[in-house]
Amino acid sequence: MPNVVITGGSRGIGADMVRLFAQKGWRVLFTYLRSGDDAQALSAETGALAVACDARSESDHAALLSAARRYFPGGVQALICNAGTSHTGLLQDMTAAQWDDLFAVHVRGAFLATRAFLPQMISDQAGAIVYISSMWGQTGASCEAAYSACKAALIGLTKALAKEAGPSHVRVNCICPGVIETDMLKAYTPADLEALRQETPLGRLGNPRDVARAALFLCGPEAGFITGQALGVNGGFVI
Repeated sequence: MPNVVITGGSRGIGADMVRLFAQKGWRVLFTYLRSGDDAQALSAETGALAVACDARSESDHAALLSAARRYFPGGVQALICNAGTSHTGLLQDMTAAQWDDLFAVHVRGAFLATRAFLPQMISDQAGAIVYISSMWGQTGASCEAAYSACKAALIGLTKALAKEAGPSHVRVNCICPGVIETDMLKAYTPADLEALRQETPLGRLGNPRDVARAALFLCGPEAGFITGQALGVNGGFVI
């Protein structure tokens, strides 16, 4: 039975990944920060282990690694870095603290999680790492400059680490979701969402399960010769 760690797994895309991996026979450990009730409910639903972890915190990741070693005696076969947050607004109105915090969650968090679990994968000469980026990391989004920069950084990390870890048979990929129906769309009006739907060639918005399926594929043996790739799950919004 393979084991996976999913950061930011209590809600949205992360929660659907927890559900799908559990359904497919994986043992799952996922992290959460503020959504404790959601995390415990998801744990009860799926049998996955929920662990509180601030993506920014080095000590929290050390505790996460210890928890994973206790829960997964056979080690971790896959790591999915999904923890993230958003920021919308003009760049000139953003504080340095806001900029730093966004990068701390998305980029520092991915680094800390990877640094924690990569040595065991290298020792095992096997493993898969998936970063959840965004189509805005590929193309940029007005009023989401910092978010786009964070997500672009994850694409760069993917490509570099794929080369670094490839000789150890560790695969590294990222997923670039498009417009996905999660809490991040709450600020959009129905007219905004309809416009986005019409702009998507497949004629619909994405859902968290679309992204979860892509993650399951990239972590599994069917993707055994795929590494260093940024997979768009966007309905054709970005081609």
